[in-house]
Amino acid sequence: MLSPSLEDYLEEAYRLSVNNKEIRIKDVAECLNVSMPSVVKGLRKLNRLGYLIYQPYEKIELTDRGKMTGFFLVERNKILKDFVSMIGSDCDIKQEAEAMEHYLTISTIKSIEKLVKFFSENESILQEFRKYQIESVLDN
Repeated sequence: MLSPSLEDYLEEAYRLSVNNKEIRIKDVAECLNVSMPSVVKGLRKLNRLGYLIYQPYEKIELTDRGKMTGFFLVERNKILKDFVSMIGSDCDIKQEAEAMEHYLTISTIKSIEKLVKFFSENESILQEFRKYQIESVLDN
């Protein structure tokens, strides 16, 4: 099991690999607002665990395991951002999803994904929920 910080490093490495095809320590550090030495330490651990291939001053590459896990991490983040947005939470959606993603079980994530899909496919029910939220605030 990966720690939250290792998940973050792998998630960003995956995003960079999809978007830029080259994973650079500097880019991961900037995306996560952490120091480059912290990224190097994380990449070394991910290398030892078989998620990527990292050697100093060499190209960083994701392994198949790293690609699969990275894809999952990116999707998990998207699902949670969609969920927070859908329920109308008055917060920083990106930060809220980030706070949630490391502490929810896969089962809970899958249930949230189903709920988001259900609301997306049943717009009238989503509108009823939003109406209920507004009425609940007015009643209190």
